[in-house]
Amino acid sequence: MAVPYFYEAQLTSNPSVYTLSEETSKHCVQVLRMKAGDRIDLTNGIGQLFEATIQIADKKNTTVQIDAQKSMDPTTQKITLGIALLKNATRLEWLLEKATEMGIHSIVPLVCAHTIHERFKTERMQNILQSAMIQSQQVWLPILSAPIAFEQFLSTYTASQKLIAHCEPQEKMNIKNVTVSDDCILLIGPEGDFSPKEIETALNQQYQAIDLGPTRLRTETAGLFALSVLKKF
Repeated sequence: MAVPYFYEAQLTSNPSVYTLSEETSKHCVQVLRMKAGDRIDLTNGIGQLFEATIQIADKKNTTVQIDAQKSMDPTTQKITLGIALLKNATRLEWLLEKATEMGIHSIVPLVCAHTIHERFKTERMQNILQSAMIQSQQVWLPILSAPIAFEQFLSTYTASQKLIAHCEPQEKMNIKNVTVSDDCILLIGPEGDFSPKEIETALNQQYQAIDLGPTRLRTETAGLFALSVLKKF
């Protein structure tokens, strides 16, 4: 049986004993029926993995003994995904989950000219990232930014490689021909695509327009497909 894996944001380096959060304690004791002597793994989401043994099993304050600690470097490739907010938040949640499983470095929700829905439940979205990190047993939690206007994003974020996927009939590079760098921004637009002005502004700031294939993809599908092509494993 696999050792249960949990996220504990407050866990710092070199503890000998640690008290789990109430949420993790409840999951261990009430859901998984764990008891003293059982093993668990913990991460703080910033590159550290802790192997631990339960000392006191309590549904609110479970105490564990830290047996070993490992520090893991982040991947050398850092992709920042700038993706437009969607009218259907469930689709965006799905994209955030899958992007996290794939090892995305950071995600920035964009408010674009054609954005219909501007509500963003930060806490819920953050919880989705945390759950996906745990499920995929990673130790680096992606950086999730607050929603930002498209023009502000262009003036704030920079990288050695900047890509924008859009549907306008302009000259574009096939994504499969892109030689991806280790520091990359990928922009995906909303339902209705980026506006012509947004595309022009991005191109004027040295973004490379890319083509994702012959079919028109939904925003979340486009994001996941592009990541699957660009991500180094």
